[in-house]
Amino acid sequence: MIVFDLACRAAGHRFEGWFSSSDDFDRQQASGLLACPLCGSADVAKAVMAPNVGRKGNQRPEPVRAAAPESLAPAPTPAGALTNTGPALPPEAIAMFRAMAAAQAEALKSSRWVGDRFADQARAMHYGERDHEPIHGQATADEARDLIEEGIAVAPLLVPVIPPDQAN
Repeated sequence: MIVFDLACRAAGHRFEGWFSSSDDFDRQQASGLLACPLCGSADVAKAVMAPNVGRKGNQRPEPVRAAAPESLAPAPTPAGALTNTGPALPPEAIAMFRAMAAAQAEALKSSRWVGDRFADQARAMHYGERDHEPIHGQATADEARDLIEEGIAVAPLLVPVIPPDQAN
């Protein structure tokens, strides 16, 4: 795998992309498969980047962990939710995840919980067996994969949702 720093020419956003080779990047770019994750622009190019050359083993500095400011510290997580036990996230990432979680929570307000019947309900709507409506629920990885293979648009939720009958 090779990692390239990429930039969208439309707005100057910088991001990173992983490719199996430089030729793979060229093929994806020529096919129009690359897009800026921030604005969606397909005008993406390699950005100038410094090579990632490791230090000698006897020259490695001690890792420094920066504490997040209090205003961006991670919010408490619901019981059973996964937490980040790795290196501290940058404040921008924490803010982004919070914004995405807030958007998800707002979308769930107008969506109906269907529990473990999610795959069946989504499939019934897709094939016209029932009226379309926003739903959310639980599906196994195999069920989600089958839905996607059938052309049914589904997306995982960023923040785990506690079923209504298990909420306090």
